[in-house]
Amino acid sequence: MLDSCKLKTACNLPFIYNKKKINTAGTSNADVPLADPGMYQLDITLRRGQSLAARDRGGTSDPYVKFKIGGKEVFRSKIIHKNLNPVWEEKTCILVDHLREPLYIKVFDYDFGLQDDFMGSAFLDLTQLELNRPTDVTLTLKDPHYPDHDLGIILLSVVLTPKEGESRDVTMLMRKSWKRSSKFQTQSLRLSDLHRKSHLWRGIVSITLIEGRDLKAMDSNGLSDPYVKFRLGHQKYKSKIMPKTLNPQWREQFDFHLYEERGGIIDITAWDKDAGKRDDFIGRCQVDLSALSREQTHKLELQLEEGEGHLVLLVTLTASATVSISDLSVNSLEDQKEREEILKRYSPLRIFHNLKDVGFLQVKVIRAEGLMAADVTGKSDPFCVVELNNDRLLTHTVYKNLNPEWNKVFTFNIKDIHSVLEVTVYDEDRDRSADFLGKVAIPLLSIQNGEQKAYVLKNKQLTGPTKGVIYLEIDVIFNAVKASLRTLIPKEQKYIEEENRLSKQLLLRNFIRTKRCVMVLVNAAYYVNSCFDWDSPPRSLAAFVVMEDMLEDEEEEDDKDDKDSEKKGFINKIYAIQEVCVSVQNILDEVASFGERIKNTFNWTVPFLSWLAIVALCVFTVILYFIPLRYIVLVWGINKFTKKLRSPYAIDNNELLDFLSRVPSDVQVVQYQELKPDPSHSPYKRKKNNLG
Repeated sequence: MLDSCKLKTACNLPFIYNKKKINTAGTSNADVPLADPGMYQLDITLRRGQSLAARDRGGTSDPYVKFKIGGKEVFRSKIIHKNLNPVWEEKTCILVDHLREPLYIKVFDYDFGLQDDFMGSAFLDLTQLELNRPTDVTLTLKDPHYPDHDLGIILLSVVLTPKEGESRDVTMLMRKSWKRSSKFQTQSLRLSDLHRKSHLWRGIVSITLIEGRDLKAMDSNGLSDPYVKFRLGHQKYKSKIMPKTLNPQWREQFDFHLYEERGGIIDITAWDKDAGKRDDFIGRCQVDLSALSREQTHKLELQLEEGEGHLVLLVTLTASATVSISDLSVNSLEDQKEREEILKRYSPLRIFHNLKDVGFLQVKVIRAEGLMAADVTGKSDPFCVVELNNDRLLTHTVYKNLNPEWNKVFTFNIKDIHSVLEVTVYDEDRDRSADFLGKVAIPLLSIQNGEQKAYVLKNKQLTGPTKGVIYLEIDVIFNAVKASLRTLIPKEQKYIEEENRLSKQLLLRNFIRTKRCVMVLVNAAYYVNSCFDWDSPPRSLAAFVVMEDMLEDEEEEDDKDDKDSEKKGFINKIYAIQEVCVSVQNILDEVASFGERIKNTFNWTVPFLSWLAIVALCVFTVILYFIPLRYIVLVWGINKFTKKLRSPYAIDNNELLDFLSRVPSDVQVVQYQELKPDPSHSPYKRKKNNLG
C-alpha cells in the first residue's frame, strides 16, 4: 500500500512543499550523502489537481504543470481545459545526478496568444523520499507574493531508485510529451535506466470493450458522445467515439503486453467528446490483473467511479508468444534443431493449430553507417527501436559513434503477414527527448530471407532519404493458409500513434488523391452506363464539383454549429474549425485510400493479395457451379442473422473491407519503397565466428 505525505513549510525556501517523515529503521536516502555522485531514477506520476485557482473570466482555468530540477525544465504536462479539478494521470521518468536539488513544481493557466497565468508552485525535497518505495505526495500550491492565498493542491506518486554508475545499457519507455506551441499530442521517447529484460513481455492481455450502460449525460441534449481510454503502464489505447448515446456498443478488441509476473492494473477512463472544446470526464475504473486467472476469458461489469454507469469488458490473460533479444552469435535459425522446430510449427499440416500464430520473424540489427551528428560534439549516441505492430524491442546505445555496431538478433511472432516492420534509429539524450536520426519501413511480404541488405534511412514521414544506412538481415517463416484466413478479419490497430494534425500540404494531397479516385469512378460510370449524362463537361470539373459539394456540406454544418453556439469564445471557435478541417482531411484520405487499394489489388502491387483474390473468386465460381445461388444467399443470411445469438460478444466485421485494408494505398507504396544506397557505402561483410 502506498504511503501518504503531508506538507511542511521549508524554512529556507519561499514556497511550500511536502515532506515525508522518514522512519529511521527504513531505507531512506537521508542516510546517503548529498554529494553522492551516483545516478538516481525518479519515476513520477502526476495524478490530479484539486481546488485550483480560477484565472479566467468564466471562473475556470486551463491548467498544466511544469517540473524543474536545477533550473532546467524536465517535464511539461498536457493542458486540461476549463477545469479546476484536472485529472492528468501522466507518467515521466527523470534521471538525476544527485539529490541536492529539489523538484520544483509550477502550475500555469494556459492563455492562447497571451502570457500564461501563474497558479502556484511547490517544492519536493528528494532527500526525504525513501528509496525503492512508492510514495503518494500531496503538494499545497502557494504564491510567494501572496502566501496566505489558498491555491489548491497537486497529487503525485513518486518512486526514487538508485542506479549504478556503470549501467550504460539503457532502454526506453514510450510516453506522451506535450509541446508548448501545439494543442496536439506528439510522440516522444524518454530514457529509463531499466534492465533490458524489462521490455520483454511475459504475457498478453486481450481486452474486448463490449458496451457501456447508463452512462452520465454530459451534453445539453441529455446524451453523450462517449469513448474510453485504457492505460497499462506506458501502453495506451483509445476507443472509437459513439455519438449521441448513453448505452454505447463498441465491440472493439485490442491487446496489451504484460511485463510483470504478478500482473498489473489497467486504468480506464470514460470521456465525452465535445467539438470545439475539451472533452468532459464521465468516470473511471480499474482492472487488477493479478486477481484474474490465466488462460480464461473473464466478463467484467465495472462501475464507473466519480461518475455514473457501467462498462462491460472481456479480459483474457495468456502466456507470451516467443519474443527475444540475443547477440548475433546466438540466434534460432542458425541452430538446425530449432530451425526444424520452427518450420514444423508453421507447416501446412498445422493449419488449424492456433490461428493467431501466423509466422516467425527474426531480425538481425547489425550496424549503421554515416548517421547524422545530433550532438554538439559532432557525434551521436545511437540506438535502434524495432517495431512490429504493437510489439516493440530496443537495442543498447552505442555512445559517441556515427557508425555503430549493435549485432543484435530480435525474434517476433507474426499475427498478420501483411504487417510492416519498422526500424527507427534515435540519438539518446539524457536530459530531454531522444532525437530522431532515421527510419525504414519494410513489409514482411517483401523480405528476402537470409539476405543482408543496406537500407537507406528515411525521414519521419518516410517520403525521402535522410543521412545514413542501416544493415539488416531478416528471415520470415509463415503458414500461407493461416495468413490468408487472417486477412479476412479486422486488422490490428496501433495504439501508440500520433493524433492526426491539420496540415495544408496533407489536405491538398488528400484532395488531389480523392479527386483522382473520383475521376476514375466518373469515367467508369460514363463509359459503362452513362450515369453521369452531362453536356460534355470536362472531367476535371466533375471531380471538382463532387469535392466542392463535400466541402460545402462540412461548411454548412459548421455554420449551423456556430448559430447554435453564438456565445462560444474565440479559442473554442478555433478548435471547432481545426476539428472540422482535420475531419475533412481524414475523410479525403479514407476515400482516396479506398480507391487506391482497389486499383492496387488489380495492379498486383502485393502479389500475395492479388493471388488470394483470384483463388477466392475461383473457389466461389466452383461453388456456384455445384450449388444454386439462392442456397448460398440463404446460408449467408442465416449466418449473419444468427451471429449475435451464437456469439453475443462477437465483433462485427466486413471480410471485403478487411481484405482491402491489407492492400497498401499509393502513399504507403511510396513509404515502403526501398531506396538505393549510395555506391560509396561499401558492403558489410559479416565476421564469422570460429566455433571450436
